[in-house]
Amino acid sequence: MDPPDIRAAGSTNAFRQASRTFVRIIVCFQAPSWSLLFLLPEIPVSDRPTDPALRVASPAAHHRALPAATRHRARIATMALFFVAGMMYASWGVHVPTVRDKFHLSPALLSYALFAVAGGSIAAMTAIGGWIARVGSRRACLTGGLTMSVCGALILVVPYYWMLIVVLAFFGVGMATLDVAMNAEASAVEEAVAKPIMSGLHGMFSLGGMAGAAIGGALLARGMAPALHLFLASALAALVLFVSCPAVLPHVPHATHGEHAKTGNRWRTPALWALGAIALIALIAEGAMYDWATVYMRDVVLATPALASAAYAAFSGGMAAARFAGDAVRARFGAPQLVMASASLACAGMIGALLLPYSFTALTGFTLMGLGLANMMPVLFAAAARVKGIHAAEGLAHVAGIAYFGLLFGPVVIGGITQVTNLTVGLAVVALCAALVAFAGPKVLRRLGI
Repeated sequence: MDPPDIRAAGSTNAFRQASRTFVRIIVCFQAPSWSLLFLLPEIPVSDRPTDPALRVASPAAHHRALPAATRHRARIATMALFFVAGMMYASWGVHVPTVRDKFHLSPALLSYALFAVAGGSIAAMTAIGGWIARVGSRRACLTGGLTMSVCGALILVVPYYWMLIVVLAFFGVGMATLDVAMNAEASAVEEAVAKPIMSGLHGMFSLGGMAGAAIGGALLARGMAPALHLFLASALAALVLFVSCPAVLPHVPHATHGEHAKTGNRWRTPALWALGAIALIALIAEGAMYDWATVYMRDVVLATPALASAAYAAFSGGMAAARFAGDAVRARFGAPQLVMASASLACAGMIGALLLPYSFTALTGFTLMGLGLANMMPVLFAAAARVKGIHAAEGLAHVAGIAYFGLLFGPVVIGGITQVTNLTVGLAVVALCAALVAFAGPKVLRRLGI
């Protein structure tokens, strides 16, 4: 029997060879022309309607005129894209400790690696909106998804830290591209089927995240090599992308002249910046819950480690459940009412958890926080995709680019406040953010006619 170090070296070489083969397979499926933005090939499938008369029609009108079976396939395909995105993000998250151990990273160096993903995502969102508007969601989903998949397979294969930073940055670029493109597609499908579906699609992202984390943890517990796990997850994601993207709705270019251009110039700054500000505040609260809820249970509630970890599960479970119910509520009462009620529920849940620092009340409060924050992003993204005169992808990229700063800096803000006061005061910022969203969010949505 081979010594463990010899077997490990052979396993690593095998994974590197498999990753190279995976990249070659991905490239072989593509056309010879290359996208300068992502260094990945363009797909040969046309994403534009062939009838010239349809090129000047409203995208929503064209999509509603499609056969019901085509619209249904597009909805199923979009659900698959959201699921895969959540699965890949969770599969990467499972391996953050693995990356730290493989490269012997200090906390500071690990934070730089994590920032590479966020930085790549935010940087991409400043450029991809117009590109997605030109090429369509189908090509953008495939390009972004394959970038994400290839980089995901390489995370634990690259031998040097600087290579890891590059791979993680492009992983973030791919995630951001897929994120904006699939949300633009979700908006188009929502208009095509003429009923709210955005929250349910974001629920599929949550399900994908839970499945990716659970399956990844189970496989690693059974002894699967981390690099092999990421390779298999990436290969599965690529397979789903190749199967799903052909069913995405065809791209219908927006008119770019006359009243459309004038309307876009008038609305772009106030509408998108207002939506982005609300989304930023909501994601500050969401990011703080992901990072600080367990710490609150351990340090303030003085719960056992097992019970403290339940805080994350309570919040995430509340979010997943509310997202699958959010579409029906939005259809019945409207987006402004949904945002006001949801944000008020989140604020009440957080205040309860802070005023009554006991295990049951804290977990109940965190569940209410999840229920309340769940539909913020689906509603605000749907609104961003409908700003008059702005292509859905451009509106989404603009709002998402602002909002994701909340996930990046929210936990840091809470940590800074906690450093000079205490964690209870720090998490009071979360309740304040929810109250601000409940007050300002409905006004912004009504002002936009949503």
